[in-house]
Amino acid sequence: MSMQKAVDNSRSSNAGLSMDNQEKLLADALQNVRQHAFAMKRVLDQQSVMEGLKHAANMLGELRTSLLSPKNYYELHVVVVEELHHLELYLTDEFEHGRGSHDLYEVVQYAGNIVPRLYLLITIGHVYIRANELPRREVLRDLVEMCRGVQHPLRGLFLRNYLLQCVKSLLPDTEEENQEATKTGTILDSLDFILLNFSEMNKLWVRMQYQGHTRDLQRREQERRELRILVGTNLVRLSELECVNVERYKTIVLPKIMEQVVSCRDSIAQEYLMECIIQVFPDEYHLNTLNEFLKACRELSASVNIRNILISLIDRLTAYSTRDGSQQNIPENIQLFDIFSEQIAEVVKSRINMPPEDIVALQSALLNLSLKCYRDQFEYGNKVLENTRKIFDNIALDTQVQTGTPAAKELVKMLKIPIDCYDILDVLKLNHYKLVLQLLSYRERHTVCMYIINSILDKETIIPTAEQVTQLFELLLTLIIDQTDSPLETSRQTITNEDFVEEQNLVARLYNNFQAPNDPDQQYHIIKICQDTFKNGGLERMRFTYPPIIMQAYALTFRYKNIREQDEKWEKKCQKLFQLCNQLINTLTKLETNDLPLRLYLQGALAASEIGSENAETIAYEFFSQAYTLYEEQAGDTRAQSASLTLLIGTLEKVTCFAEENHSTLRQSLTQAATRLVKRPDQVRTLLLCTHLFWSAQRLNESTQKSEQVHDNEKVLACLKKATKLTTQIMDQSVQVQLYNELLNTYIYFFNQNLPDIDITLLNSLIEKLQNEMSKISSNENDEFIRNQIQKTFDYLRQQSQLEKFQGLQINN
Repeated sequence: MSMQKAVDNSRSSNAGLSMDNQEKLLADALQNVRQHAFAMKRVLDQQSVMEGLKHAANMLGELRTSLLSPKNYYELHVVVVEELHHLELYLTDEFEHGRGSHDLYEVVQYAGNIVPRLYLLITIGHVYIRANELPRREVLRDLVEMCRGVQHPLRGLFLRNYLLQCVKSLLPDTEEENQEATKTGTILDSLDFILLNFSEMNKLWVRMQYQGHTRDLQRREQERRELRILVGTNLVRLSELECVNVERYKTIVLPKIMEQVVSCRDSIAQEYLMECIIQVFPDEYHLNTLNEFLKACRELSASVNIRNILISLIDRLTAYSTRDGSQQNIPENIQLFDIFSEQIAEVVKSRINMPPEDIVALQSALLNLSLKCYRDQFEYGNKVLENTRKIFDNIALDTQVQTGTPAAKELVKMLKIPIDCYDILDVLKLNHYKLVLQLLSYRERHTVCMYIINSILDKETIIPTAEQVTQLFELLLTLIIDQTDSPLETSRQTITNEDFVEEQNLVARLYNNFQAPNDPDQQYHIIKICQDTFKNGGLERMRFTYPPIIMQAYALTFRYKNIREQDEKWEKKCQKLFQLCNQLINTLTKLETNDLPLRLYLQGALAASEIGSENAETIAYEFFSQAYTLYEEQAGDTRAQSASLTLLIGTLEKVTCFAEENHSTLRQSLTQAATRLVKRPDQVRTLLLCTHLFWSAQRLNESTQKSEQVHDNEKVLACLKKATKLTTQIMDQSVQVQLYNELLNTYIYFFNQNLPDIDITLLNSLIEKLQNEMSKISSNENDEFIRNQIQKTFDYLRQQSQLEKFQGLQINN
């Protein structure tokens, strides 16, 4: 006894020292293996079987070592098995040619050491079974039992793995119990063999955890994970047996496996083996053994990560049920959702200390199952969301999940699942979705809301009713109104904040998806709901959210006009829409810039003119006058005033609903405004634009109620003369030449329009003036553009000079 203890202590000491010398130990062992293998092959070539077995046993003796790490032991084992294969081939050939010895199976049992003895027994037993020298059933039972003689975890695992590899093609896979089967065996013998081998290997694998010092625990766990495939191979072999049907799996295979998994009480083994069961056996087997499998899950060790096991099973069955786009793979008698829902609830209940993120992950998998497998049964998804909310209410009543925590991240993933599976109209049917969203802090709510909007825009989902729009806004309140838990100060939620601008642009784009294509009144209700909601968002948000409402309201007036024969109240409805727009634009005038509300007012004037309702002129004049007032408030910003005045002139030129009184007032006001601009070039250009207000602009003839062009020759000429006079007063020669060219183009236009008092003589004088002034400007890059523009004007005039109307035109080459 004392001698054995000394040997064990020595081995333990050598094992500790060998960690720094693993490569040398492996190299020495491999060298010995090759020497013995060479000697074995040489004597086998000389037909000396007994000598060959002796050398083989010496070679296999290298596998008795306890000094190598699992990785290095694996390398050694691979080389040994490869060399041992030569002996197997030799013996097989001997039996095929009738020269095989019939007592080798008994002879090798006298080998001195158990490890070489069992490797040789397995090799020879394999040959004997294939040669029909011994009954298969007895040999298989004998081998798997004798392997119990090796109880060292590492040596035992590799030995049994070698046994499994050798008999892989020899396992009986038949149903019949007859005289032949008495020798060869049936499927039941194969099951007994693999299940026993699996049980013993798992015990050896678990035992590795408890060998050595506690300081090496982490290293041992890593080594165990590297060896897990050796144990899992047994389950793969079971799944490959054709005679293992659902019934046999349910009554024999799964109970035996679960018995071993549960009884080992080792978290690493339980996690791996449960995952292995899920992956290697067919989906139909899992469907028919759900309750048994899930019940076993509840009996696993408390340190097992049950979350990953259950999620893996749920995800696999979800994928199976929706394979090939169908949802008919699940038998009607299997209530998949109900089973998982009940069992997960029991698991959560039995594990008091389960982290919140694990609970949410399980609920997420269950939600994914319900949405994909029971797509039209929204009550399942609602049930999952409701249970999730209740779980968190029980954990921390009236408290949000802290931002950035694993639980918060899992909740975000969970809330994205319905968005990915459904369009938003179906998501709105999940009544408890909003309640789960409210569990999140601002940052996570913001993430989910942005995800929802992007999904709607990407899928181009149309929200057709006011009720659905209201429900959607309840989900998106984080982006629509200020939040008390927002980390951003109100002062940072401005147009200078890029993130704020991005989110509000998305909200604005979302409005284009609010469409009731066949019901204008429903569209009106949507507009009102949007107004009532967006007005609580603050002025900085209104900058983005109000313009889409206003433009949609303008578009709705045209829809009412198109159904005027079916709706006698269409004009009143249009008036309400214009009043609404006026109210919204008036709110936007509080912004620091007047450009946006001015453009919206002018767009309203155009819309009112085109609608042509009874009070169109009144509406258009109100909108136009409001725009003109905003223009006047831009005093001091010359560039903005010039651009705004250009918009005003262009809009008035297109509006056709003004009678002479209003039209005259507006065009005179705009002309006077043009002369009041600060910069001379701006005055000239806007006066040239004003000429069209007195010529091609249309006014309403009150007697005929039809629009007609103004054609006021005197006013046109007055504007042209004023512009010409102002041009002569400009000091910058380059700008002056450019304006002369624009003047000439305007005169050419009205000459083509047959305006009296504009003739060839007047054009020639302008051409001469332009040519003289052009010769005075420099030839730098800036002026080159002006020269090109003038040259294009002259080219046009040369072409026109061929016409009779332009006879007498004088242009120098």
